[in-house]
Amino acid sequence: MVIRIKFRRGTRVGRKRRRNKRLALAVAALLPALALTAGLLAAWRIAADLKLTAGFAITTGLFSHWQVWMGAAALLEACAYVLNRYGKSNDPAAS
Repeated sequence: MVIRIKFRRGTRVGRKRRRNKRLALAVAALLPALALTAGLLAAWRIAADLKLTAGFAITTGLFSHWQVWMGAAALLEACAYVLNRYGKSNDPAAS
């Protein structure tokens, strides 16, 4: 005995996913500029520690350390890489 179960067609998710990919590509295009800014702040802090420049703008707190700025730059670059991969996945025009 064979029983067939028929399901109704649900809503398509494709359009929303495509919008998400476009948004991911847009954000990924902006993140390298922020990463560059964070890297420059890290370099400024290192130069201020070596007394090559005037004092760093942020003197106390978490963001007064160059390691935080360098880590933020690396994290932003990694996020841009991941978002670019997500945005271009399964896209024949991007290949």
